[in-house]
Amino acid sequence: MGQVTARKRGKTWEYGFEGAKIGGKRKRFTKGGFRTKAEALEAGTAAMTQYNNAGQSFTPSKISVADFLDYWMDNYCKMNLKYNTQLGYLNIIENHLKPRFGQYRLCALTAAPIQEYTNELKMKGFSKNTVVGIISTLSGALGYAVEPMHFISYNPCANIRYPKFRKTKKESRYIITPEDFQSILSRFNSKSPFYLPLMIGYYTGLRISETFALTWEDINLEERTLTVNKIVVKRRSADDVWALRKENKKAEKFAWYFGSPKTEGSARTIKFGEALYRALKDAKRKCRENRLRYGEHYMNICLESEKDEKGDEILRLVEIESGLPCSLKRINMLCVRENGKYISTDSFKYCARVIQHDLNIAFNYHSLRHTHATTLIENGADIKDVQERLGHDCIQTTLQTYVHDTKAMSERSVNIFESAVNTSFANQ
Repeated sequence: MGQVTARKRGKTWEYGFEGAKIGGKRKRFTKGGFRTKAEALEAGTAAMTQYNNAGQSFTPSKISVADFLDYWMDNYCKMNLKYNTQLGYLNIIENHLKPRFGQYRLCALTAAPIQEYTNELKMKGFSKNTVVGIISTLSGALGYAVEPMHFISYNPCANIRYPKFRKTKKESRYIITPEDFQSILSRFNSKSPFYLPLMIGYYTGLRISETFALTWEDINLEERTLTVNKIVVKRRSADDVWALRKENKKAEKFAWYFGSPKTEGSARTIKFGEALYRALKDAKRKCRENRLRYGEHYMNICLESEKDEKGDEILRLVEIESGLPCSLKRINMLCVRENGKYISTDSFKYCARVIQHDLNIAFNYHSLRHTHATTLIENGADIKDVQERLGHDCIQTTLQTYVHDTKAMSERSVNIFESAVNTSFANQ
């Protein structure tokens, strides 16, 4: 390859350089319109560097860690990871990895500064999970630089040693007693827009993102079944979909979208009983009445098709008054106010605060899920059925995370043992 050259063409300058031979003839790349010779040479040098690196706009041996992390986000994370996972990685990159390692060249980064930072995070009081999360994110990015990109020959995070952390008490989820749940329903009764989400969480164990994605098409009142086939996700609008980085935060525009279920096993159909049946039947009747009462001012929720950062279709929830013309597909959401406006997981935060502070009950929506699972196991439900109701791919998740030791479980274990040995002695 030759050098970049510059020549004057009229009042402006043009750069040029020779490319590889195609069909025995060498191809020449040129571009003009530069004010000075220096500008032309600078642009030509950058263009030739990109050409020599098979289209990359950087030389792998010279790229900084900060620029490589952006490259990893753009070329791996946004194409392979769910949106909320991308946001979690971005937060770690912007607030931890770039400030600490961003100025290094990628090829010069070694294990020593990473180990020092790991120890420093522990000394600053970060929890083990947080420290592991930060270093694992860096390790994932550097692993991508090794394979398949071959920018570096080894991952400097490979042999990092985590310092010893004092064992912390495992966070315990509050199990809502029947008495506490009745208190909650007294405060948020059937006239409240939060009544139905509370009932669904308590009687089915759905995740909050699953509950607030339900439509009436997902409910079969005859069979008394409920189908989970999507979740709601709060994300930037498609026109601002990748304005994720710090400097663009003021320009953020958020909207609600339908997303795919958390895991493969999360898509499921589950049965419900009499209490939820009555609540759903009453809510459906009220929906019909409210639509008639508000008339053209009733808020329809429609789906607008957009493209996400992967180029895949995503469906945005759009609110439009009934009196306005609209060609978008209308859906019938369960979680709405009496005028049809959508109630989101953000809206539910008000309900949770009231339960915590006014009713003095340790609560968040996930408490309903924990309560549902524990109550089932405590009363002898089949663990496999509980796993399927909760939508877990792995039964270990059900046992280790969602089933709590309670007094009733302990007493039942004692009674089972006593009954077994007493029967054995009686037969002797």
